[in-house]
Amino acid sequence: MKLILGSSSPFRKSLLEKLLLEFDTYSPDIDETVFEGESPSALVKRLSIAKAEEIAKRNPNSLIIGSDQVAVFDNQILGKPGNHENAVKQLTKFSTHSVKFITGLCLFNSKTSDYQYHQDETWVHFRELSAIQIEYYLKNDSPYQCAGSFRSEGLGCSLFRSIETSDPNALIGLPIIKLVEMLESEGIDVLN
Repeated sequence: MKLILGSSSPFRKSLLEKLLLEFDTYSPDIDETVFEGESPSALVKRLSIAKAEEIAKRNPNSLIIGSDQVAVFDNQILGKPGNHENAVKQLTKFSTHSVKFITGLCLFNSKTSDYQYHQDETWVHFRELSAIQIEYYLKNDSPYQCAGSFRSEGLGCSLFRSIETSDPNALIGLPIIKLVEMLESEGIDVLN
C-alpha cells in the first residue's frame, strides 16, 4: 500500500523522513473552523481524521497519515500570531507559565476505511522572559505562522524551562513513536 502524509507542513514531512520510508505528500483542503463548544481535544481528533479522510477520497488502497495540533493557554486555543505585535503579546503572557500542545495522529487505511487514532499532550514550561529576550527571539526566528509564537526545532527551545511529553516529535507536529506502532499494525515494520 502507498503511504501518504496528509499535510503541507515541512516539519511533519521532515519528521516522517526520519523513518526512511517512501511516501507521498498531499495537502488536505478542509475547513478547520472550531465548532461552537468544541473542546481542543475534540477539535484535534476531528481535524486529524478529516484530513486523512479527505486525502483518502483520491487515494484508494493507501495508508494516509492525518495530524493536527492546537496550543492551549489559560483554557483558550491559541492561534498563529500572524505578526510581530501579536507574537510579543503571546510570549509575554507565557513567561513563567505553561502551554499545552495537543497533537492528534490518525492512520487511515483507505482500502478498509479503518483508522487508528492517538492523541499526545505536551507541556511546554516557559522560563522568565524579558522584553529584550522576546524581541531578540522574534527577530531571529520569525515564528509568526506557528501556534504559540515559537519554533521548538530552532531557537525557540531557548525560551523553555522544560518540556513534558511522551514523544518529543509530537511538539513539532507528528508523534513518530506512536506512528511506528500504528504502521506495524498495518504490516509496515520500519526496522525491516
